[in-house]
Amino acid sequence: MTFLTLDLAPLLAATLAACACALVGNYLVLRRQSLMGDAISHAVLPGIAAAFILTASREPIPMLLGAAAAGLVTVALTSLIQSLGKVDRGAAMGVTFTTLFALGVVLIQHIPRTIDLDADCVLHGNLEALLWFPPDNITLASLATLPRQVHTLAFVMLGTIAFTAVFYKELRLTSFDPALAGALGFRPGLVNTLLMTLAAAAVVASFEAVGSILVIAMLICPPAAARMLTNRLGTQILLSQAIAIATAVGGYFAATQLPPLFVPDLTLNAAGMIATVSGIFVLAAAIVARIKDRPKPNPPSPAPSPAH
Repeated sequence: MTFLTLDLAPLLAATLAACACALVGNYLVLRRQSLMGDAISHAVLPGIAAAFILTASREPIPMLLGAAAAGLVTVALTSLIQSLGKVDRGAAMGVTFTTLFALGVVLIQHIPRTIDLDADCVLHGNLEALLWFPPDNITLASLATLPRQVHTLAFVMLGTIAFTAVFYKELRLTSFDPALAGALGFRPGLVNTLLMTLAAAAVVASFEAVGSILVIAMLICPPAAARMLTNRLGTQILLSQAIAIATAVGGYFAATQLPPLFVPDLTLNAAGMIATVSGIFVLAAAIVARIKDRPKPNPPSPAPSPAH
């Protein structure tokens, strides 16, 4: 019962957030837009803050709308700065997301004090505060009493799965060969906009529970690790989901179970530890990929037989 009360809801939230972000992140990695995922995860903050200020509530729909609008603004501003300023895309994204993130921090200071949102919550999340008090007889209906953040993440996860399943062919083609996709009439610009909107939705659904640090790590680390281990898109997606689950579960228990064993007074942030474990997975994948791709030495040639 202690596990259900203290650990089940945080584990579900972390796992759902990790899987949703990793699923979207696969296409960001393939498109070489990993920094765009970082930009969106920072730049949606003013959209979230503006939604809080306008509605004075933490309901998911205003949050998603504000974040989606901020995500689209990020993409548009990045393209505008890149074209007008004649700078590379990385510099344009860096300018955009740092400026918008700073604006979001300023806006947070004006959020009504009746709403529990601060900069620490945005950065580190609030996993440890997700508690569930289940009834004595647990049924499927009792799962409706799980914290709201878990329900929101589950909804976004299902939407992400549905989107990537329905548009799998379009996403694959526009990721590997956008010129061919445009020639075939697939409209890669529209597909890219929908993908960025989906990334913004995954980010904002994860913000309240796990914070921006874990969101950035989950968007990039599991897909990057999976990409090092395979060249097949379907296998990469499955591997990224397995890695996302392993990092969420492993990082959470590392944060909650290891300190009492070694340093009783030490407390570790669960979201930060999950992000750390995801980085370890990337390093391990790089080592495995290096060993796998190492050329094998040619066998020695047999010695010539002596002439008779």
